[in-house]
Parts: sequence; structure tokens; C-alpha cells
Amino acid sequence: MTKINILNTSIHNLTMQETLAIINDKINNGKQIHHVVVNAGKIVAMQDDLELRKSVNESDIINADGQAVVWASKVLKKPLKERVAGIDLMSNLVAKAHQNNWKIFFFGAKEEVVKKVVKTYSEKYSEKIIAGYRNGYFKKEDEKKIAQEIANSGANILFVAISSPTKENFLYQNKEILSKVNFVMGVGGSFDVVAGLVKRAPKWMQNYGLEWFYRFLQEPKRMWKRYLVGNTKFIYFVLKEKIKC
Repeated sequence: MTKINILNTSIHNLTMQETLAIINDKINNGKQIHHVVVNAGKIVAMQDDLELRKSVNESDIINADGQAVVWASKVLKKPLKERVAGIDLMSNLVAKAHQNNWKIFFFGAKEEVVKKVVKTYSEKYSEKIIAGYRNGYFKKEDEKKIAQEIANSGANILFVAISSPTKENFLYQNKEILSKVNFVMGVGGSFDVVAGLVKRAPKWMQNYGLEWFYRFLQEPKRMWKRYLVGNTKFIYFVLKEKIKC
């Protein structure tokens, strides 16, 4: 798998279909693969948060979740093939779980949200794909116990819907305990979308890199700093890197 490096961040140059093929092969052969996606905000955070940087860069597959990252790769003359959005990858893998009799553990979000996600996928596919679920509220000292619960569930896939850097660090620090789970992935706010609490941007906005703006319009008070400040910093870092090149 070819990697590029942008702003201290390693990213695999993979399409969605290439990513799915690798994951499919690993699960079918009983191997583990640790996956993470990066967007502009996460890359900005990684400039100062060395623990997050390590948790991300030592993952087995690192995909570009944000269109801004793809654009930056082209500006810096390290072009990525395409964006591999985390929520789309998750949706594809849930469908594959149904086809291949894989089991999924859903970890994160509020109790009512994760229950709604499990209910939605159970009704769309089958209850047989559910290995278990748990909300995303816990104390640091409970992490290993939670990881062991997930490992004992018989899950082939783990989706973690917790904000950064908690989810990345949780998966990295508990990788050994979770070794029985073939595929682990942080999915951010994807559970909120599946549960119907948040609407996803229209396809044309996704294609033009405006998905963040659509999200901002839904929750401006909560999202303004993450997107407006974070995106401005990202542009600054990319331009700074471009000048150095």
C-alpha cells in the first residue's frame, strides 16, 4: 500500500474499493487490521498532539476522510486517488457483514443513539450481525474492561463513535486486548447520522468539499470553532508546507 505524508500525517493512497478489498481479505483470513480516517481538523490537532499523531500514524490503514485532505494532497503534489469517507466505509462494511455472516460491535454515542443504530441495522439486515453495543460514556479506568467485553463478544468488526482523540487513543492503547477483533475503526459522528439525529450533506456538497459547512449549519454553536478555526489553520499549514516545497 502506497503512503504519502502530509503535515506529519501518513495517508494510504487507496480508493474505497481497494480499501474494502484489503479489509475483506484480512477478515476472511482471521487477521486484524486497525483503521483510521483523517480530515482537516484531525490533521491540525496532530500538529501538537503527539499521542494522537502516534495513534493515527501507527494504524494499519489510514484513509483521507475529508475532501480538503485530497485537495491538499494535490496542492502539495502528492495526489491521493480519492476520498474514502468513514461513514461510507462503515455503511459498506455493515452490508458486507450481512453477506459474510460477520458480527459487529457498536461502541459510542449516547445510549439512545447507539440503540437506534443497532435497531436500524437489525431491521435493514438482520439481528445476526450484532455482536453487542455500548454507549461512549466511561471513565479512563474502565477502558480495559470495556475492551475485554468487546473482545469477548465474538465481534469481527468494531465501530467506535467517540470524538477525537479519545477514540484513536482507545483503539491504539487497547490493540492487544482487541486482537481477536479483525477490524477496528473509529467512525466519529456516524452513529448520529444513522440514527437520524444529523442529516448528511447532499452529494453535490460532498463532492465540492462542503460537507463540513452543511454540518456547521445544523449546529453552528457547537461546530463553529471546530470547522471555521480548524479549517483556517489547515489552509495555513498547507500553504506553509507548499512554500517550503
